Amino acid sequence: MQESIYGEYGQYLEAVLERVKTRFEDIDRKYFEKKGEHRIEHISSRIKSEESMREKCKRKGLPLTPESALRTLTDSVGVRVVFSYVDSIYEMLEEIKKFPDWRIVREKDYIIHAKQNGYRSYHINVMIKEPFPDCAGNEQGEYMVEIQLRTIAMDSWASLEHQLKYKKNIKNEELIVSELKRCADELAACDVSMQTIKDLIDGSI
Repeated sequence: MQESIYGEYGQYLEAVLERVKTRFEDIDRKYFEKKGEHRIEHISSRIKSEESMREKCKRKGLPLTPESALRTLTDSVGVRVVFSYVDSIYEMLEEIKKFPDWRIVREKDYIIHAKQNGYRSYHINVMIKEPFPDCAGNEQGEYMVEIQLRTIAMDSWASLEHQLKYKKNIKNEELIVSELKRCADELAACDVSMQTIKDLIDGSI
């Protein structure tokens, strides 16, 4: 039987993921108690499969070790938080930066600086203190989690783009790519309009 690329630490990944999800759910519950509305639309998550992690390590020329999977690469645990409005993404980001047990090691703003194909989202890689041993030899360890913050519109677009990326033998691919880019720009404009309407309703502008 092939040894797990996550080693003995793979047994803790589900608990890490659940603790991150619970943190966001708690934040949203408190926001609802205060404002009477939810800020988070939904949360999705996954632990990268053994096969996918092995393939990624090979692709990047990394040894097939827990250190590569859990430290060098940053997406063994992934959480996506979807919001109704753009401003909520940046508000959540400020809250995350205040967590004493979370440390942002990398962040990329693909909302202001969209990818060439139109992709928009806010990505952060966070090192989180956990009560589990880690591959660095710490009894009270740290685990890397990749978090994506995006609106409903961004999430819908990314789902469609994902299908294009992994589906083979697509006809008119050039036209589809062009239409996707146009659609991404239109959705971004809609996000701005929706935020403006929300601010007008709230009386903040």
